[in-house]
Amino acid sequence: MKTRLCLIRHGETEWNAGRRIQGQIDIALNALGRQQARAAGRSLQGCGLTALYASDLRRAWETAELIGAALHLQPQPEPSLRERDYGIFSGLTYAEAEERHPEAYAAFVGRNVDYAFENGESLQTLHVRVTQTLQRLAQRHAGEAVALVLHGGVLDVINRFVRATGLDQPRDFLIPNAGLNWLSVSGGVWQIDSWGETAHLAPGALDELPA
Repeated sequence: MKTRLCLIRHGETEWNAGRRIQGQIDIALNALGRQQARAAGRSLQGCGLTALYASDLRRAWETAELIGAALHLQPQPEPSLRERDYGIFSGLTYAEAEERHPEAYAAFVGRNVDYAFENGESLQTLHVRVTQTLQRLAQRHAGEAVALVLHGGVLDVINRFVRATGLDQPRDFLIPNAGLNWLSVSGGVWQIDSWGETAHLAPGALDELPA
């Protein structure tokens, strides 16, 4: 029995466009982000999705509502799919974070798995939170196809979980706004069926940065 999951990164926000770290700060979609969400919804029509879950942060929830309208599905909130808590980096641009907290920034870009910022969350903690949720939802919907709307940092750890790639390794995949990422699991074996689909979007969907 195969279970399929379509993971969708939220649409673009003004903070994405400004390369500002959002974390768990509750930022809304911009106009392009709403267009992207509607396009994602149209592209998923006919895929047989039976349920729709989303992070309860506004940018993901708005994306899910627009996708759900196209699919006639009501999104269900899943707070454990929230973005990583970036602590003292939250609200800063990447350049500001590097300038104000150079040692912390080096740990961040070096993918130190135990580094939790100040008042934030480590990669290891994020990994446990997200993968437990992913497996729980897959078990709940065994044999179905479901959609999850979430965040770049969350998608980063999910990709590594499925591919059994170390959290400390440089990223070798893209995470575009409103991109579609299909996973499947059967007999406890996970695989990526497709990643970073953007054919439904206008060119230029922003990647989760830095790699």
